[in-house]
Amino acid sequence: MCAERMQRILIACVLGIIMGLFAVGKMQIAVLAQTFIIIMMLVWAFTNFCPSLWFFKKVFPPCPWENR
Repeated sequence: MCAERMQRILIACVLGIIMGLFAVGKMQIAVLAQTFIIIMMLVWAFTNFCPSLWFFKKVFPPCPWENR
């Protein structure tokens, strides 16, 4: 597994958990978590820095498509 792929899997899992929280009626927790994800995506978009990707690059090797 490579860093970028792990980060995408993490985002998908977190969004799935948030959707589950919405489904069972835990609206406040789901909205807070969704807001956090939105803020982190905006930080990544405007600064090109993603904390989860930074961490995963320290733990996992880079994806092979970056070496081209």
